[in-house]
Amino acid sequence: MFKRPRTDFWQVGIVPLPLADVTAARLAAVRDRITWLPDAGRWRYLADPFGLVRGATLHVFVEAFDYRIKRATLERHAFTRDGLVWQGCTTVMAPRFHLSYPQVFEHDGEVWMVPESYQAGEIALYRATDDSLDHWERECALIRGVPGADASVIEFEGRWWMFYTLVGPGARDQRELHVAHAPHLAGPWTPLATNPVRNSRDGARPAGRPFVGADGVLTLPVQDSSTGYGGATRLLRFPVLTPEQVQVELLPERLTGDLVSTTHTAGLHTLTGCGEFTLIDVKRIDRSRGRQWLDFQRRLKRLLGA
Repeated sequence: MFKRPRTDFWQVGIVPLPLADVTAARLAAVRDRITWLPDAGRWRYLADPFGLVRGATLHVFVEAFDYRIKRATLERHAFTRDGLVWQGCTTVMAPRFHLSYPQVFEHDGEVWMVPESYQAGEIALYRATDDSLDHWERECALIRGVPGADASVIEFEGRWWMFYTLVGPGARDQRELHVAHAPHLAGPWTPLATNPVRNSRDGARPAGRPFVGADGVLTLPVQDSSTGYGGATRLLRFPVLTPEQVQVELLPERLTGDLVSTTHTAGLHTLTGCGEFTLIDVKRIDRSRGRQWLDFQRRLKRLLGA
């Protein structure tokens, strides 16, 4: 008897708390006030949320993955800032390679994005070309020739810093944290000679936008995959961060899906601040046989050139 295939489905939520106030206890206390993005439809899911508040609108950018083609596009979901009423969504990037982790941010009067595009062999910077935030153009490659995943950037103490992992054998992307730095957003970017700065499945892969805590210490949300991919999110602090020296401190508290959901309890792998809101995603695992038929259809279409 064939083993039933495992299929992960993610759901994105807007937590009515600023990131600085998020703890396991507070997440559980506001679970009934979380606004969930609309269901993505059969064999699809939404994950990796990042956001911007502009005027009266909260813009939530997500990975929109489709198991029928095993590839994701990037979507923008608009909500009213007051009341979080969903206004609709648009697809903002849909190349022929997989995209995810749409880290979006403002800098020098422009809106920028560094999405995961490891299948293109680069970590690239994109710029919004209009106020709708629906149209983007590739500005430049930040790092070329690497299968970089979940690159997260921040300007800190006069330099730009990038935290990322590398896709490779042995679940390398779940256990290695790499760091690069640059004098400007567009570069040139220099990976640290001491990479990876952390090698452990319990907290290495980036899980959201870096931020500076009240004590001035740069902090990065990271995935804890010690119990399975994206099982929980934790915070990794950098008490010392210079091109010559890095010190890290992994905080013990784990944020998990069961804190906020009764249906998606198998993981929580994004935690990103957006003003008075925090964006998360949570996971459920499906074991239905339908996935086998879906995979067979996709392979057949590829063989027939459809």
